[in-house]
Amino acid sequence: MTASADFLPYLIDLYGDAIGQATLPALRAVLRRHAARTGQPRHQAGGLSQRDALLITYGDQIQAAGVPPLQVLANFCRRHLAGLVSGVHILPFYPWTSDDGFSVQDYRAVDPALGDWDDVARLGQDFRLMFDGVINHISAQSEWFQAFRRGDPRYRDYFIVVAGHPDLSQVVRPRALPLLTTFATAAGDQAVWTTFSEDQVDLNYQHPAVLLEIIDLLLFYVARGAELIRLDAIAFLWKEIGTACLHRPQTHRVIQLIRAVLDHAAPHVLLITETNVPHQDNLSYFGDGTNEAQLVYNFALPPLVLHTLRTGQAGVLAAWAASLKLPTDRVTFFNFLASHDGIGLNPARGLLPPEDIEALVQQTLAHGGRVSYKDNPDGSRSPYELNINYFDALSDRAGAEPLSVAVERFLAAQAIMLCLVGVPGIYAHSLLGSRGWPEGVALTGRNRTINRQKFAQADLERELAAPGSLRSMIFERYAGLLRARAASPAFHPHGRQQVLDGGEALLAVLRVAPDQGARVLCLQNVAGQPCALTLEAAANLGLPAGRAALSDLISGQALTLAAGQALTLRPYQTLWLTAQPDH
Repeated sequence: MTASADFLPYLIDLYGDAIGQATLPALRAVLRRHAARTGQPRHQAGGLSQRDALLITYGDQIQAAGVPPLQVLANFCRRHLAGLVSGVHILPFYPWTSDDGFSVQDYRAVDPALGDWDDVARLGQDFRLMFDGVINHISAQSEWFQAFRRGDPRYRDYFIVVAGHPDLSQVVRPRALPLLTTFATAAGDQAVWTTFSEDQVDLNYQHPAVLLEIIDLLLFYVARGAELIRLDAIAFLWKEIGTACLHRPQTHRVIQLIRAVLDHAAPHVLLITETNVPHQDNLSYFGDGTNEAQLVYNFALPPLVLHTLRTGQAGVLAAWAASLKLPTDRVTFFNFLASHDGIGLNPARGLLPPEDIEALVQQTLAHGGRVSYKDNPDGSRSPYELNINYFDALSDRAGAEPLSVAVERFLAAQAIMLCLVGVPGIYAHSLLGSRGWPEGVALTGRNRTINRQKFAQADLERELAAPGSLRSMIFERYAGLLRARAASPAFHPHGRQQVLDGGEALLAVLRVAPDQGARVLCLQNVAGQPCALTLEAAANLGLPAGRAALSDLISGQALTLAAGQALTLRPYQTLWLTAQPDH
C-alpha cells in the first residue's frame, strides 16, 4: 500500500465541498479496514506480458455429479490450460436471481450451487482471477432493495425513485424494456430506475454512502484474490434526468476515484471497463492513460472481424487497426471475439456502413442465430446485438462446405484477435470448439442463451480426446497459437503495432517488443482463396530485402523467400514470421 493519497478532489467534484469533506473520513476508514488484506499480489504484481491471456467462463461451465462446479473448473484448468492462459474471468459467481448471474442478490457471497470462497481461492492458486463488479445495479430480491421497500432509513437513498412524469426520452436504453418499474414500498407505490430489467435495480451514486459501500466491496474482492476487476455496464452508472445518462462526467470521476483507491491500497490490481458502445466513447474509459481503466474491452473487434471474414477483404479492419492509439504505455486493450453476451453492433456504427451491418444481421439469421434490438429516443428500434456462437456466425452449420474449411476460417478469426495489441480474452466455447445451443433459447426465452450451454465434464473430456472431433481440432490448434504468442515479446500488450498494406485479402500486422528487440510479422489470409506474397512485397512489409530466411512461430517451419519467388498463403492461413540469419 502506498503511503498516502488525496481522494478529496474526487469527492468534492462528485458531491460538493461540504459533503465531500464529510465523506472523506468514512472513505479513509474503509481503507483502514482492508489495509492488512489487500496489498499483496498472488502472481506477477499486476504487470502484463505476452504470456497473458484470460479464459472467460461461468463458474459452472463444466459440471460433474457430486462435485462443486468451481472445483471441477479449477481441476480442468489445471490439467488442460496451464501455460495456455494466465488468468480466468469467472463470470458472476455470487447468488443471483436472473440474467445468468448479472442480477446479484448478495455481492459478498459465493453461490452455494457453485462452491465457496475456498474453491475460488483454489483456482486463484494457479491463475490470476478476474471478478465482476456488477455495480450499476443489484437484484430486486437483494436484502438492500428489500430493506429499501420496508422503509429502512439506511437504504432509503440507495436507489433512484422517479416522481411525477419527467421527460426521460433522452435516456439511452440497451434493451427494449421499460426504464422504470413500480414497486410497492412502505411509502406507497414508487417508480424505481431499472435500466436493464425489472429485477435489476440501479444504484444511486448521487448518495455518497452507495459509493462508499461499493468501494468497500471492491476491496473485499481484492482481499478474496481478484487481480483484475471488471466494471460491468459502467457507462450507465450516473443518472441525471435531462441527459442520456450515459458516459456522464461523474461516471468517469467515480472510476477515477476507484482507480486512485486501488492504486493506493492494491496497486497490483487492474481495472477493466465493459462499455458496449461506439469505439470512440469506449476509448474514453482509459482517461488520460494513467487515471482510469488499465484495460478496456475492444468491442469493435468482434463485428469487424466477422465482417472481414464474411467479405474476404481486409481493408476496413486494417484501417481501423491502424487507427488504434493508446494514450500511454500503461494501458492496453482487452481483445475478444466472443463472450457470454452476443456480438455488439453499436461499436461498429461509424466503422461499417449501414448496409454492411445489415449484412451481418442477415448472415446471423441465416446461420441460425438471433438478433436483439434496442429502443431509440425517436421511438424506433435498431439491431443491438447478434446472438450467435462465433463459430456459427462464421460458418453456416446447415451449409455444404467441409468442416475443415469452417475450422480454418474460425481459427483465422482467433489469430487476428491474438496478433493485435492487447490482452486476449477467450470465451470457453471458442477455446473448446462449441457450436450454438438454439435449444437453450427455446428453454429460457432469452436470445443470449444460445451461447451459454454448460458442459458435462465426461462428455467434454471425451470429445477433446477424440482425434478429428471439432473440439479436438480447435483446441489443439488454438493451443498452438497461444504457445506461439507467449513465446515472443513482440506480442507484449504494451509493445508496438504497425498495420501494413498487405493487399485486399491479406491482413499484415508488424508487432514489435517494447525494447524494440523481437519483431514478428503477422500475415493473415482472410479470404477463401489462396493469396501470394512476393519478395518485393515482403520487403515493403518489413522483411529483409534480397533473399529472406524466415521462420513461422506457429508451425516452426523455416521458409526461404528469394527474388522472383512468391510465398502463397492457403485460404485462411496464418503466418507469424520472424527473420532468421541468412546462411
